[in-house]
Amino acid sequence: MTQDRLSEKRFVSEQGLTVAPFRAVDSLADLEAAVAALGRPSVLKTRRFGYDGKGQVKILPETDLAEAYEAIGGSPAVLEGFVTFAREVSVVAARGADGSFAAFDLCENEHRDHILAFTRIPAQVSAATEAAAIEAARRIGAALGYVGVFAVEMFVVGEGAGESVVVNEIAPRVHNSGHWTSEGAQTSQFHQHVRAVCGFPLGSAARRGRVEMENLIGDAALRWRDLLAEPGAHLHLYGKREARPGRKMGHVTRVVPEQG
Repeated sequence: MTQDRLSEKRFVSEQGLTVAPFRAVDSLADLEAAVAALGRPSVLKTRRFGYDGKGQVKILPETDLAEAYEAIGGSPAVLEGFVTFAREVSVVAARGADGSFAAFDLCENEHRDHILAFTRIPAQVSAATEAAAIEAARRIGAALGYVGVFAVEMFVVGEGAGESVVVNEIAPRVHNSGHWTSEGAQTSQFHQHVRAVCGFPLGSAARRGRVEMENLIGDAALRWRDLLAEPGAHLHLYGKREARPGRKMGHVTRVVPEQG
């Protein structure tokens, strides 16, 4: 279900959760009708196989729709209405076969060129917004009968008392925005996943302080010597032989204990 953006959005909507307005697109005529309904700007995304900004085209006032449809190879697609958001967040959580559930603190994510650049915890949102985001993830996991670690990416819209969350997509796996948990939480997302699938009790998801995780993308991994020399930095390199633009080569996590 999560491999198909259209099926996923329909599923999330059926759980009573908010998603961006969307329309199925299977032809150029469908695209023209969808743009007439949702307006511009909007985003055309292939239903399958897209990640890190691949397989999608932004529909701007000047965009030629035939060229946009050709750019995604005429594949089955979905058009999403544009969401004006204050920040991007994600819930990384685990669910056991017995229905037990544990969520890490809400992650605030900064993307650059459609690729996750930084994750910071705690997210700069209200307690009510964080609770709503975690409850949305709990409902999704329960409705799927999911077992293991998963992530739900969301947008925060509005400010102050008007804050709310819009579900963007589900990632049924350990997630890039949860990599900080290896040093920043009592139980890492990887250990938590094993606990869940083996039927063990879920571990504590409490964090160990204020945390920042920086993805090392492309040539940024060449800073490894400086990062190793940085007090309190935890460097992870993925062993990829070639640094290419847009390629995730590793990450570094910084944990600052909170005074309490």
